[in-house]
Amino acid sequence: MRVTGGQLRGRILLGPKDRRIRPTADRVREAVFNILGQDLSGYEVLDLFSGTGSLGIEALSRGAVYAIFIDRLKEAVQLTRKNIERCGQGDRARVLMRDLARGIPWEHGFLKRKFDLVFLDPPYASSLGPKLLAEIAAGRNLSATARVLVETARTTDLPGGPGRLSRVHARVYGDTKISIYESAVGQAGERAIWFDAHPTTYQELSEE
Repeated sequence: MRVTGGQLRGRILLGPKDRRIRPTADRVREAVFNILGQDLSGYEVLDLFSGTGSLGIEALSRGAVYAIFIDRLKEAVQLTRKNIERCGQGDRARVLMRDLARGIPWEHGFLKRKFDLVFLDPPYASSLGPKLLAEIAAGRNLSATARVLVETARTTDLPGGPGRLSRVHARVYGDTKISIYESAVGQAGERAIWFDAHPTTYQELSEE
């Protein structure tokens, strides 16, 4: 695995030995940041189910000022820390080991801030995507212009507009679906785009 863009572009990241850790593929990460934008200067980032830490590190590479990484697996936490160190980002990152099935630990001091970008990448076989997305949307830890990116299996159904969030993109890459939500303020009437990276056509879907 490599960092796909920003100041750290090309930096090699350590991969997992534990099959329970499923890193986001390089090509999907690159596509994600083509959507999110290459300049994330000043962003505060929360990377949930961080795995190797690749998504949060990509954000730091593109100018994010701070990133919090959370995973319940010991190897994932260790991998994330090692990759942060390899990239020289230790002063802009913190890593927590928590079981997110019990909810997001908003009470922790590291999380008492407003996040501009949240990555949510739960195990594909779990039902945690919709649950934690609703928790994020209902909370008070998002900035006014926050975006939330959810990575799921392509067959997973997510709501179009939970709480203060509105889905603005839904794209499919092989077996992976990427859904991006933004603050609902000013987003009325937006349409999601369902895009399969392999065919050359796409279908627009109305928001629920």
